[in-house]
Amino acid sequence: MVKQPHSKPATTSTMPVVRHIGLDDIRLAFVAGVRDFFRAPLFGLFFGGFYALGGLLVVAFIARLDMNYMIYPLVIGFPLVGPFVAVGIYEVSRCLKDGRALTWSGVLTTVWRQKGRELSIMAFVTLFIMWMWMYQVRLLVALFLGFRSMSTLEGFVNIVLNTDDGLRFLAAGHIVGAMLYTVLFSVTVVSIPLLLDREVDFVTAIITSIKAVLTNPIAMMVWGLVVLVLTGLALIPAFLGLFIVLPILGHATWHLYLRVVEPASN
Repeated sequence: MVKQPHSKPATTSTMPVVRHIGLDDIRLAFVAGVRDFFRAPLFGLFFGGFYALGGLLVVAFIARLDMNYMIYPLVIGFPLVGPFVAVGIYEVSRCLKDGRALTWSGVLTTVWRQKGRELSIMAFVTLFIMWMWMYQVRLLVALFLGFRSMSTLEGFVNIVLNTDDGLRFLAAGHIVGAMLYTVLFSVTVVSIPLLLDREVDFVTAIITSIKAVLTNPIAMMVWGLVVLVLTGLALIPAFLGLFIVLPILGHATWHLYLRVVEPASN
């Protein structure tokens, strides 16, 4: 009998079981992510390139609209809302784990198939949270900075760093942004790889992801900080760091998912 290639996620009718993990699991997941990147670097660079190009386009678009105050939150937030790109990275790690041959057609077909599954709905959830992120920035600008002229990025930075209102805006923006980042991280860290791996609805996936964070607050907080810091550093060299950093984080997130969620029982 010819063995058919793996094409459909395992089905499950019960709520996925969340495990307790520790900081060593975070370390091992990250090491596994680095290993997967170097085992299939072309795939990682390909998907990382989408993020890098997306970042440059975001900055160019915002600058053209003279909304320079949106650049900072957008470039921090946009890498967190790419579920379809992330699926490609997760699929590469899944193939490597299962010992299946890695092909461009196989990986890209898996990404394409998500348009008709629950993961497409998850994309709207993440985009909605991102929209709230951008809305609060505009609200805080209006509340703290009013009608000050910020037609250039240099002018905006000068106002933010050298005026009392600007410093208050900066403090409030980081507090609100941290809250929304926590929400976005909590609903996606496990849900997106889970939706690729199993036939569950997006609500179940979100609940499982939040439960994983609440069950392992220290480990997940550390992982969230690792993602935030490495992503921020990757943005510095004109987004070029995203070519490497985001694939590694994607591979590592897949391995973290495998550690925090028990396999489906058949």
